[in-house]
Amino acid sequence: MTDNAFSEAERAAVYKAIAERRDMRHFTGGSVEPDLLRRLLEAAHQAPSVGLMQPWRFIRISDRTLRSQIQHLVEEERIRTAEALGERSDEFMKLKVEGINDCAEVLVAALMDDRKKHIFGRRTLPEMDMASLSCAIQNLWLASRAEGLGMGWVSLFEPQALADLLKLPAGAKPLAVLCLGPVKEFYPAPMLVLEGWAQARPLNELLYENYWGVNQ
Repeated sequence: MTDNAFSEAERAAVYKAIAERRDMRHFTGGSVEPDLLRRLLEAAHQAPSVGLMQPWRFIRISDRTLRSQIQHLVEEERIRTAEALGERSDEFMKLKVEGINDCAEVLVAALMDDRKKHIFGRRTLPEMDMASLSCAIQNLWLASRAEGLGMGWVSLFEPQALADLLKLPAGAKPLAVLCLGPVKEFYPAPMLVLEGWAQARPLNELLYENYWGVNQ
């Protein structure tokens, strides 16, 4: 323990938010107070970013017609994904993959345009802009869980189709449709585990020492 550590209660709260964060698909409608939404977005905005480029752009979807159009794009990709899955197609179609029409708020998280000029930290790893945006999304997710709100990351969409719908400038790219709002309860485990779609692997299978594939 170092002098810079949080108190025991504060540490427990951080680890609890991490452990109980869930990718939510079931929402109860309702609303998110403007001050709370601003607080959550400020938490997202405090994320680290390579070269301090802050590549994130968040678009709040307040137009119900536009929300339905986004849901339609997701449904189109859901069908294409099912076709690509072959023998697991029917099993996949039974999964609930989004809550766009049910949640209180829909946010689209996108990468900004004109990213090529940001070289610091990206000369050999240009995808660090995506990593930075992902950190912002994770901040938003953890803060939402701490506030008792559910959040779901929807990635089933054709990026250019969504970019065109939202009039993104050339070079900008949507990365996530985020569903946010009150939920009846949080899943006790990841939904895909509960539905029998996949099983989470333990850390010891994914942790190597010195060389790839060499477990501790």
